Amino acid sequence: MKEENNSTTTELNQGNAVKIYSKKAILGFSIIFAPIFGGVLLRQNLIDDNKKKEANIVLVTSILFTILTILIVNSMEKATSLLTYLLNMGWGLILSEYFFKKYFPDNSHVYKNIWKSLFISIAITIPFLLAIIYSPSE
Repeated sequence: MKEENNSTTTELNQGNAVKIYSKKAILGFSIIFAPIFGGVLLRQNLIDDNKKKEANIVLVTSILFTILTILIVNSMEKATSLLTYLLNMGWGLILSEYFFKKYFPDNSHVYKNIWKSLFISIAITIPFLLAIIYSPSE
């Protein structure tokens, strides 16, 4: 009987748990796309957990990380995608390891599916890639 009560309690806790994007999703979006994409996922987690002030801090931080990446890469004589990915990884690690752990310290979360966010991110990124590919070079 006691085991049955424990499993029922666990099921109830999972039913009331806030669904969030995982640390891996935040890190992956930060590396593949840009830190702002990972920041938006983490911001959504915080909004879903009723932490609006913290959500805005994370968003501003991820915007600053993205701007810093652009400035650093563009200041180099020869910009490389490796540098961009390394910077994105560094910023993504800060978002996923520092901010995520700060606001979601326990590991008992139900994670959201990333597919919708992935399709939106790709849809946002494609026009920028096309503009880079088809822009006249000097």
